[in-house]
Amino acid sequence: MLSPSPEPAHLYSIPTDAPQEKTVALFPVGDAPRPRLSILPAPVRTNPWLVFSAGAFLVSVPVFFEAPLVRYLPWLSVLLSAGWAGLSIFLSKQRKTALWGDLLVGFTWTWLCGAIFWGWWRWEPALHIPIEAAALPIALFGLRANWAKIGNFFYLGSLVGTAITDLYFYIVNLMPEWKALMVAEPDEVGTIFQLALAKMYMPWGMAWTAILLTSLLFIGLFGLIQRSSKWMAFSGAVLSTILVDGLFWVAATLS
Repeated sequence: MLSPSPEPAHLYSIPTDAPQEKTVALFPVGDAPRPRLSILPAPVRTNPWLVFSAGAFLVSVPVFFEAPLVRYLPWLSVLLSAGWAGLSIFLSKQRKTALWGDLLVGFTWTWLCGAIFWGWWRWEPALHIPIEAAALPIALFGLRANWAKIGNFFYLGSLVGTAITDLYFYIVNLMPEWKALMVAEPDEVGTIFQLALAKMYMPWGMAWTAILLTSLLFIGLFGLIQRSSKWMAFSGAVLSTILVDGLFWVAATLS
């Protein structure tokens, strides 16, 4: 009996050295990035901890530099906002510095809102959060449009930290001392600080200090766990609020 002749091997296999076509998916199905609002270059990846440090530093700039400037030259402080905006646009156009330009977008909002409040409304603490939150619609629009995410997250973190601090002032009834400080003569500042500290050291004040400090830590650490640049900028802004508030407490204690 004749055995059937074997089929040619090439019908069942492909030589290992033969070129093969590959299909590469640029993004997993259902995970395609949302279109950006602008055609600016994508930022170069940066160490998230560097973004965290920059966010923490930028929160301290308005407190220790803008506050004294805006007290005497409010219009100059407002005009500097245009300079920050221009610098953010310039940096955003360069791929190597696009991330820092992105971050400066959020810093521009905090600087501008702070200049308006501390320049003309600082003796009205009830208006602090409304004015500081004036750029919130723009930040939310930016997040929805996938524009300046890092900067907008930084602005939101700064706003959260400010809101929690103001909430403490309301609960512990430190608003009278706030108003008094805005119009006080230099030799009256120490007395006002002592009145504020007396309220803070009461059991009610100490309990709320612990509650709101824990809240800031929890919110800030939540952002750190995410490990993305936008969340690191958010956490830097939130956690640096603790440092800034602590420095004011030390200043009041030493006065």
